[in-house]
Amino acid sequence: MKGFYSLLGMVYLITTSFYLSPEKNITRKTITEKPVKITTKNTSNEKTGNLSSSEELYNAILFENDNKLNFDVFSKAILGFNNLKKAGKLDENAHLLTVCDFSMSSNRKRLWVIDMNERKVVFNSLVAHGKNTGEEFAEKFSNIESSYQSSLGFYITDTTYEGGNGYSLRLLGMDKGFNDAALQRAVVMHGADYVSEEFAAAHKRIGRSWGCPAVPRALAEPIINTIKGKNVLFIYYPDDNYLASSEWLKS
Repeated sequence: MKGFYSLLGMVYLITTSFYLSPEKNITRKTITEKPVKITTKNTSNEKTGNLSSSEELYNAILFENDNKLNFDVFSKAILGFNNLKKAGKLDENAHLLTVCDFSMSSNRKRLWVIDMNERKVVFNSLVAHGKNTGEEFAEKFSNIESSYQSSLGFYITDTTYEGGNGYSLRLLGMDKGFNDAALQRAVVMHGADYVSEEFAAAHKRIGRSWGCPAVPRALAEPIINTIKGKNVLFIYYPDDNYLASSEWLKS
């Protein structure tokens, strides 16, 4: 009987050892930590996401690093191109854009022919301004016959012909009061021997035309054959009056 009570006491001790007082009966919570996602801002991608279509196109074009078309000039040319297309002045499949930046020295290749579908520069060439527009740098512009000055603005390329300057391209001025007299003034694109690096080396500048955007003789035919037939030519200069007045530069 004594052994029975001893056994009963041992069972009691074992069962009560698992009981804790309310103060000590603390339930341990298992904390499961979710992995923290660290996002590093990719500023270049973020910027790209906000780029305009003209910036995206500009960045995709492989310009020569030492002779890159200024983006502000390019964006104005694209704006005019799009407005001309909306106005029905261009064919729906038009994709060539020619830009002459007359704010640059005439000794630099300041004409670009750009294929916007292929996103590439087809030609980058010297181009002359009018003899009364300036010496090495263009300064004055006119829409008046016999002024021998270049005319600013957007042109639509037209048909070709053989003239006194050889193979030439007619240009239709689209900016009223700035270049819309181009046809009657015979302001055309043609080749000229005085548009060359050799001429510039001898005279400190390339030669000047009577107002035509003349190009090197060897490049005249390939450039003209590429851009003829309802494509855009934009002759740029930072003239406040023109930039504020052109209907094609309205956003």
